Amino acid sequence: MLKTLLGQVREYRKAALLTPFFMILEVLCEMLIPLVMASIIDNGVNKGDISHIIKMGLLMAVIALLGLLTGILGGKYGALASTGFARNLRKAMYTNIQTFSFSNIDKFSTAGLITRLTMDVTNMQNAFQMILRMATRAPASLITAMTMAFLINAKLASIYVIAVVFLAIVLQFMLRRATRYFKSVFERYDDLNASVQENVSAIRVVKAYVREDHEISKFQKACNALYELSIKAEGIVVLNMPIMQFTIYFCILGISWIGAKMIVGSTLTTGELMSLLAYCMNIMMSLMMLSVVFVMITMSMASAQRISEVLNEEPDIRNPESPVMEVPDGSIEFDHVEFRYKKESPEPVLKDLTLRICSGETIGIIGGTGSAKSSLVNLISRLYDVTSGCVRVGGIDVRKYDLEVLRNEVAVVLQKNVLFSGTILENLRWGKEDATLEECKRVCQLACADEFIERMPDGYNTYITQGGSNVSGGQKQRLCIARALLKKPKVLILDDSTSAVDTHTDARIRKAFAEEIPGTTKLIIAQRISSVQNADRIIVMDNGQVHGFGTHEELMASDNIYQEVYHSQTDGGGDFDEHKGGEQA
Repeated sequence: MLKTLLGQVREYRKAALLTPFFMILEVLCEMLIPLVMASIIDNGVNKGDISHIIKMGLLMAVIALLGLLTGILGGKYGALASTGFARNLRKAMYTNIQTFSFSNIDKFSTAGLITRLTMDVTNMQNAFQMILRMATRAPASLITAMTMAFLINAKLASIYVIAVVFLAIVLQFMLRRATRYFKSVFERYDDLNASVQENVSAIRVVKAYVREDHEISKFQKACNALYELSIKAEGIVVLNMPIMQFTIYFCILGISWIGAKMIVGSTLTTGELMSLLAYCMNIMMSLMMLSVVFVMITMSMASAQRISEVLNEEPDIRNPESPVMEVPDGSIEFDHVEFRYKKESPEPVLKDLTLRICSGETIGIIGGTGSAKSSLVNLISRLYDVTSGCVRVGGIDVRKYDLEVLRNEVAVVLQKNVLFSGTILENLRWGKEDATLEECKRVCQLACADEFIERMPDGYNTYITQGGSNVSGGQKQRLCIARALLKKPKVLILDDSTSAVDTHTDARIRKAFAEEIPGTTKLIIAQRISSVQNADRIIVMDNGQVHGFGTHEELMASDNIYQEVYHSQTDGGGDFDEHKGGEQA
């Protein structure tokens, strides 16, 4: 874990090394000041030597200024190293997330990934800066002050040893208990973020069903759970300060009492006592800083673990060593395919599935909810890998292709249509970065999106808000289809992507596909028979298996599931057509 995290320091190594260097210089300057002060008292004030007081005073001023400069430089380089470390952590995590397959992404919740990229990285940034500065400064100050104190008077300095041992025992006990709570606290943050994300993304449903009070109550429960754990963790940590102050006062009283007797007995000078008291404060402040560092490290350990999980997650799907860089055609073959989302799942999602689709065919896919229609098409572009068997595109196993080449030739319009913040033109160019305006207009005509785009005040420069909330479901679907068409793929997969458009528009889109991209293999997952009945062939899925595969006429004659779906949809009167103002049989 440490190797993974420290690897992200990279170009900030110099700043990370200079920070403790300047911190140690600052400590040395601070440790010299009590010695100079003792000399001023013993050799200047007590002897009435003004010149010695002036010389030592100037030396003290120079040391103080040098300490100030080294402290500033330590702070500057510490901030540079820690912020750079945080930047690299976020970049590395985000970059690795982009390589994840769907199965990798399924391991992490969206809220969990957001928490790791934000709060967990901030914790690591603070901990790293504290380690560079305080974790260097405090031990250096503690060791130097103890050494100086023992050089002045070993008997009095032994009081510090008692204090250090006492605090070490107390701190160890406190940190052990606090660590358990902090680990649970970060898990509760995931729950809190998940609650907010779900509420905001589904705010229209919340308001439509007047469930605001329910959502507030659910959020309040998540807040209370986080509050209670935080109180327990912080309740242990805050004991640090009063225990530390008690120890400091105990040391001051002990040194003052014994030191006063030693001054009376002429075995200790007033200047030496003043120095010992100054070192007492240095030692105690060092211990206090160390306790804060330990608390921060304790808190950040949970964050470090969660970040490492993302950084160390290996993509399940990788490019082969010598990938195939060209897809010959759009033919598709499933050869005894079995698929599980998780290897340990008792039942496969797809079971011994075998079928062949010719290049340029239009294939309809229907089936009940959970019949594995989407799972079937997700294997074609290697969004998931088969558990056993083989999927071939263009006669070649998809696992032999370069991933980018394969996915550029297999365009997928997923079931959940997603548009990004930006103009319509920018969203369309996700399909092809250098597409001209004319190319974009052409694919929008094919997807029947041009009619509503031209009615918008800014046309193709109309701004799409986050998630496409300022366009309807049908408009969003048509824009996503147009975006996929810009890629000019050899295989086009529409995963229930015309469910929000009326039957007339659906028919126009299918007609445009047949006329404009006849060489492209088209797989259309649909719930409506009308969307697939004119396809070259239709796959009927049932419980992860192909129940029927043939033309509309063949399936009407031989497949009972297809017959049942057909009659249930047509006997009731048909689908609504917004262009003709009623239901169409």
